[in-house]
Amino acid sequence: MAGLTRPTTVGSPPGASTFAWQDTPWIVQPGEPNAVTQTTLRQYLATLNRKGLPEATQGVWLQTGSQFLASNQGTTPLPAASLTKVATSLAALQTWGPDHQFETLISATGPIENGVLQGDLVVQGSGDPLLVWEEAIALGNALQQLGLTKVAGNLVLTGDFAMNFETQPQKAGALFKQALNAKDWSDEVAAQYQQLPPGTPRPQIAIAGNVQVITYGTDFLPKQLLLVRHRSLPLTDILKLMNIYSNNVIADSLAHSIGGATLIAQQAAIAAGIPQNEIRLKNGSGLGTENQISPRAVCAMFVAIQRYLQFRSLTIADLFPVAGTDYGTIDYRSLPLAAVVKTGTLNDVSALAGVVPTRDRGLVWFTIINRGTDLEDLRQQQDNLLQALVNRWGAVTTRPIALSSSHTEAVAKRLGAVDRNEIIRSTIPVSIDSRR
Repeated sequence: MAGLTRPTTVGSPPGASTFAWQDTPWIVQPGEPNAVTQTTLRQYLATLNRKGLPEATQGVWLQTGSQFLASNQGTTPLPAASLTKVATSLAALQTWGPDHQFETLISATGPIENGVLQGDLVVQGSGDPLLVWEEAIALGNALQQLGLTKVAGNLVLTGDFAMNFETQPQKAGALFKQALNAKDWSDEVAAQYQQLPPGTPRPQIAIAGNVQVITYGTDFLPKQLLLVRHRSLPLTDILKLMNIYSNNVIADSLAHSIGGATLIAQQAAIAAGIPQNEIRLKNGSGLGTENQISPRAVCAMFVAIQRYLQFRSLTIADLFPVAGTDYGTIDYRSLPLAAVVKTGTLNDVSALAGVVPTRDRGLVWFTIINRGTDLEDLRQQQDNLLQALVNRWGAVTTRPIALSSSHTEAVAKRLGAVDRNEIIRSTIPVSIDSRR
């Protein structure tokens, strides 16, 4: 008989925080399946078997609330591809909270005279994974409001800095330097500028020197004048964009700032109440078959995220793509309306997980991990399985509040907002903590 038991995971890893709202959580155990669900699952697996895909390589887990519905290899860790990002999202919420904003500080090593900075422009990063063209253009406009039009010295980078998903410091610095001067814009930058509100200024700040990377902090630089404090989008928005487009750079950047894949796996397992051996990670993005998660663990992490967010007037629709609303990796999918999902793809892995609202069963949490190389067909079979379950249990006529986003505007529309750039002009030493 299926039931709920306390997890066997004990203790928190060093440096890991715990959810204040959550006592040690219950986990759903496999047991006697629901007859209707089991029949539908058997038909799905039989279809795959006829295509030469054995049941032993296909993972499925289905539950509603704390009730087990059906499973195939449900507690076996399988290559999870980008379902790994569910673990990264959960660990990021634990580490920083949903409202966290990464700071990037822009300072000067000399005075600004007649629009010319007589020194270096120093950029100190703290791990912002979403400093893209629109954000950098807004930063350039903030600097131009200070009267800055030219930098006589170098562009100096320190801290954890990436630009437009480029993490190699020299290349990231070159992109940032380009963004500050509209005269140097490529067609790509110009195209992203068109996404900003009409009338947005085009910054023209020329940097005479080179990109210089300092790995030992700013203590060896002359005293600096802090010019602008840039705050990223809130963490929930960063996670939403990461999950919509399954962006590996964002995921791995967050994983690095959190403390690595091992810590993410530990935090996620504890928060979801899952035995540690059901989550094995090599990175935060899911690249590589070494990232292995059981279908049950993926569902448990989704539920843990939903429980965490509901006390903050948020839902998983604020973090993951919604069928019928969002695009990205769910373009051209035939998913039930209002389903909230995460996709995963490798050369021989197709995965889909999340939640589907139904009339008779309420919210049905699911994970499907397929091994096979005909990825398009596997995606179609996944969609067919979900549609078959909804047909049996009835579709909802309105989107449940539990799966409704708190935002009516697409996250991408908030990139480049001027109110996240604080013009300061104060003498410092600059110091920021990427984990606070």
